[in-house]
Amino acid sequence: MNAIILSALWGVVMMFTGLATASARRQGRMAVIGISLVAVAAWFDLAGTTIPGLDVGGMLAFGPYESVFILLMAVCALLYLLLGVGPMAEGGGGIADPLALVFFVMTGICIIAGFRTLLMLFLGVEILSIPLYILAASDKRNLRSNEAALKYFLMGSFSTGLMLMGIALLYGTHGSFHLDALNIGQEALSPLATAGIVLLLVSMAFKVSAAPFHFWTPDVYDGTPTVYTAFMATIVKGAAFFAFLRLFQDGFGRLHEHWRLLMAFLTAVTLVVGNVTAVFQQSVKRMLAYSSIAQAGFMMLALFALNTTARSGIVLYAVAYTLATLGVFAVLARMKDHSFEAFNGLAGRQPLLALLLTVFLLSLAGIPLTAGFFAKYQMIAATLEEGRMVWLAVLALLCAAVGVYYYFRVVQAMYFRAGGEEGPEVSGGTQAVLVLTALAVVALGVHPDWVLRFLSY
Repeated sequence: MNAIILSALWGVVMMFTGLATASARRQGRMAVIGISLVAVAAWFDLAGTTIPGLDVGGMLAFGPYESVFILLMAVCALLYLLLGVGPMAEGGGGIADPLALVFFVMTGICIIAGFRTLLMLFLGVEILSIPLYILAASDKRNLRSNEAALKYFLMGSFSTGLMLMGIALLYGTHGSFHLDALNIGQEALSPLATAGIVLLLVSMAFKVSAAPFHFWTPDVYDGTPTVYTAFMATIVKGAAFFAFLRLFQDGFGRLHEHWRLLMAFLTAVTLVVGNVTAVFQQSVKRMLAYSSIAQAGFMMLALFALNTTARSGIVLYAVAYTLATLGVFAVLARMKDHSFEAFNGLAGRQPLLALLLTVFLLSLAGIPLTAGFFAKYQMIAATLEEGRMVWLAVLALLCAAVGVYYYFRVVQAMYFRAGGEEGPEVSGGTQAVLVLTALAVVALGVHPDWVLRFLSY
């Protein structure tokens, strides 16, 4: 609860810094301080220290597992702000409004991390989503940004309608919004309950851009200013998957046999569509959009397996994917040209930057000694532990091999192709943060237990 209250209050504080006409640099500092305090609040939640006498009626619950996840997402958000404040301020003027929206999104993330009722899930998802519609349209003079926001808003509203309908059907069947009341036994499902579960599945699949509900993702990610795309594609997606897992584990876990096959089908389609389509992209930004769909396919393996390995692995995957993707987007946000040719010869002009990008891309591809390798390993291990549909694990391995191809296109451009263009202008401070991020990627690849041991609850 500490993290929810503090992130909401700090969002209001950031709005007032805009009224005070503070400089963009000062607003950035305030945001960094605020997100650091949110991380501290999550640490207090983990230690069991919260506001006394605060009764939420069982609608929210924060055990060690949920608190660790919020803490890790707050640390990732801190890295995002350290890397992203510069590109945010490039347009001139203050950046208080987008920073305030980032804190409101963090409020939604904290809520969906600890929801115990379907109503709190709905509130958390909407608090998370509405600021993203605004951030997508933040480049008001860019028609592509306006188009991205309109598509995102319309598709998101449709998805919200499906979620509400699913919640209504489940309430009509069980007479309760609480997850414990929904988690009934293995008896046959009523048609209303079945329809409600399917509608919730479709709605959450949209939120995590799982195929075939992914069509909004490439255009929205491509049209949204790159600095906000980084936030949407990493921290927000990781939180959505965490909520997805909790909903189907705590709410419908005893009904696993009823929806396992449908989840396997969605996972397989997402893996194939994301990886195959990413191969044919000519823009690195659109390639990352499709690769995020492919990464969603790997995270959906946890939803299919629904075991202890999946429960801890989904958090490791979210952190590994977020760190690597933030690093790539931090460089991409400082480039005017997002084509593969823009990276030609970067290793000769800026060897450190090319090395860091290589580490991030290797992690996304799942190469050993990076966090991405053990994240993928956890997902495939969880699938094999399930003992059924081994073909799904084999398909995931084949799709990972395809992913190596399109990620290495960027590496090939940087090291094996000549180019006369100037590289992105990356300040010394940003490079230092990127170095720390790359070290974290390698550290988690060598010692993933640094995260996993806190998730064995």
